[in-house]
Amino acid sequence: MLSAQSTDAKVNIVTPELFAKGPDAASMAAMEVSEIERIIRVLGLAPTKARNVQRMSQLLVEQYGGQVPDSFAALENLPGVGHKTASVVMSQAFGHAAFPVDTHIHRLAQRWGLSYGKSVEQTEQDLKTLLPEHTWYVAAGD
Repeated sequence: MLSAQSTDAKVNIVTPELFAKGPDAASMAAMEVSEIERIIRVLGLAPTKARNVQRMSQLLVEQYGGQVPDSFAALENLPGVGHKTASVVMSQAFGHAAFPVDTHIHRLAQRWGLSYGKSVEQTEQDLKTLLPEHTWYVAAGD
């Protein structure tokens, strides 16, 4: 969520302070959006991300007891969480088979003739068909 339109280096700069002030969903939900935005201001799209972080935290508390849900559908219903982010969470946090595809993988798969999908979701399906399940996350760049 924070890495969209930003770099991992910048995300790694802001997360220590953000997570120190909001170590769990309840404390993050209680933070003012302006405070979250102040902390993450160096990231692209900081105002939108700050609103999404706070609202997502509120929903995690209200609907999931402060825990991150372990289903694609539930994750993708959270503000600021798209299919790629949901795939990363499902794979890394819960050990589910997932194949995160971003625009770069989508473009390369098309260039290499591995997919002619018009969307990252179609490219994901094409690559899942081509590659054995045990390689999915490694193949996606980990």
